Amino acid sequence: MGNTLDNIHKLVDNHHEYAREWKARTGGKVLGTFCTYVPEEIIYAADVLPVRILGSLDPQDVSEAHIASMYCPFCRDCLAQGLQGRYEYLDGVMIAKSCMHMLQAFRSWILHLPTGYNYFMGVPALMGVTHARDFLSSEIEGFKASMEAWLGRTISEDDLDRGIDIVNTNRRLLRGLYELRKADPPLISGAEAATLVVASQITDKREINPMLAQILQNLPERRDGSGPGPRIMMIGSENHDLELLRLIESCGATIVIEEQCTGSRYFWNQVIPEGDRISAIAQRYISRPRCPLKDINERQRLDHVMDLAREFNVQGALLVHQKFCAPHEFDLPHIDELLKGEGIPTYVLELDVTMHKGSVTTRTEAFLEMLELDLV
Repeated sequence: MGNTLDNIHKLVDNHHEYAREWKARTGGKVLGTFCTYVPEEIIYAADVLPVRILGSLDPQDVSEAHIASMYCPFCRDCLAQGLQGRYEYLDGVMIAKSCMHMLQAFRSWILHLPTGYNYFMGVPALMGVTHARDFLSSEIEGFKASMEAWLGRTISEDDLDRGIDIVNTNRRLLRGLYELRKADPPLISGAEAATLVVASQITDKREINPMLAQILQNLPERRDGSGPGPRIMMIGSENHDLELLRLIESCGATIVIEEQCTGSRYFWNQVIPEGDRISAIAQRYISRPRCPLKDINERQRLDHVMDLAREFNVQGALLVHQKFCAPHEFDLPHIDELLKGEGIPTYVLELDVTMHKGSVTTRTEAFLEMLELDLV
């Protein structure tokens, strides 16, 4: 299992090289995506590789002319990677309606980094209304038609079944791996689990799925998993900073679950097959754990957060907030009140593109000391 985990780490560290090699090996197209509401089932049905556009977590000075500095560092970092030429291999980009910050990154991308294809797909602002599924089905159908026009071929029902199966298999494997984090101590660390989720968003699932299956098969016999520290939940903004998770766990925390779009929200539920494939795909995205932007009025995600806290026996929560991220800034006070009401201490960790390791260490250690006193 160790070699497989190491290989996945290398794929994540060298994901641009992976995508270029994939194109050379398969002759296929690569589509950059800006949001986890993008229906990857359609992209795989078209034999195109979806690659989530992520930042490098390095300082940059090229996005200021395109995105105001008051916008979140995640969207600025994503755009900077395009402006610096690191995604030159993309054949197209698309976004499912996201926050205004990510939409600005997308608009600047298609204006200044034109590709052969770009697409904006609508997503309901209110997921609980009766016509949300019909609306999203129509939007996904439009995306499918656009892909067919771009590629010059029809996406059949058999293609859709294949795309659904590829993505569902990935979700099922990741859920299985996360189930093993309920053990005490967990059989896989938070940083390792997050690496597998990030890898699933930037590599071909047909290639990563067998590797995940092998890890899942071998993990129950593992004897060197996560440590025995306080069981921590991470909630909030996009965060693919794997080094940050390693640093937090090195302070003695045991990260057992993340409720983030770069974590469990990405894969938590599957497409349930129906005769109408497009409608089934739409229902999956309607039913998935919602990001705050899609749950402003109904607040249904609060129940999901508490379900996770109970299932994973959470003892404390880090509320992760990308600086200037308005949806999560609005959301986190509700989460904070909810968790504290259930006796789960919280600590807000605000992120910028880069984090001072000494500051993170000091703040995390102080929070863990407080937790340990409460647990005595």
